[in-house]
Parts: sequence; C-alpha cells; structure tokens
Amino acid sequence: MLDRALDLARSVPDFPRPGVLFWDLTPVLADAGAMAAVADGFAAAHDGDGIAVLAAIEARGFLFGAAFGVRHGYGVVPVRKAGKLPAVEHRLEYQLEYGSATLEIPAGVIEPGQRVLVVDDVLATGGTAAAACELVEQAGGIVTGVCVVLEIGALGGRDRLAGRSVTALRTL
Repeated sequence: MLDRALDLARSVPDFPRPGVLFWDLTPVLADAGAMAAVADGFAAAHDGDGIAVLAAIEARGFLFGAAFGVRHGYGVVPVRKAGKLPAVEHRLEYQLEYGSATLEIPAGVIEPGQRVLVVDDVLATGGTAAAACELVEQAGGIVTGVCVVLEIGALGGRDRLAGRSVTALRTL
C-alpha cells in the first residue's frame, strides 16, 4: 500500500521557478488510503523512539504530521512561516536554495526535555528541516529525528542534517 501511495507523487518542472523540479504530493493528500499508508510508514520507522510530539513544518508537513499524529496518538506542533502565530517562542531566518525564509515555533507547547520528531513532505537541500530542528531545540525539545515522505537525494539535504536520524519513505 505504501508503494502505491508514493507512486501518486508527481513531478512538476519549472515550479516555483525555472530550473526547479517540484514534487507535488497533492494526489497523495487527496487519497485517504495513501494518507493512512504514509502515516503508518512514518510510525513503522519510528516505533520505540519515545516520541512525545510531532513538529510539522508548514504547509504540507502539517497535513502529513496531522494524519500521523491522529492515527498514532501524537500531538502536533506547527512550525510556521513568519507572522502566522499569535504567540511566538522562537524565530529563525535561514537560507533556501532560491532565497531566504523565516520559521517560527509557538510559545509554550514544547516542554523542556520532550522528545520531538520533525515531519515534512519533501527533503531537498535540508535548510527548512535544519531550521525546524534548531527551533525545537531552542524551545527545549530533543529532536529524535526528521521524517519525510520524499527525499531528493541529489540535493544533499541529509548533509545539512548531519548527526540526525533522517527517514524518507522514498528517495528519488
């Protein structure tokens, strides 16, 4: 079932800019069985990790994190783009492959020492995932790993996450 779910992902050339190959997971999101398979794939990879909560990265990471959390009993902390949270605990600006961005984590939702799994849709260059890990740690959490649906191996995202456990359900 997981292979069928992952086969639904489609590549979109030249989005959001010329030369970028975007991986669209909308067909996976639109299929309830595929979403369940992804959530179960995440759970199988992290069974026994002692996870207390998931940190889901905006925006598609929210959807996969929420499905995983509801299906397997975890709360979800949103890691948001700047200006979207009413109460911000920490903020971090970082570099993307085609610009810069800022992420924020909400105040008072990660307890010191809490074990946190970072969840997103695609691991490309690793900048967003690395920033999310840093925010979780600034909030006092312990990052148990990073879990993504797809990894674009040629872009070297794992290198930015050196020393961290990284799980990809499929590497392209």
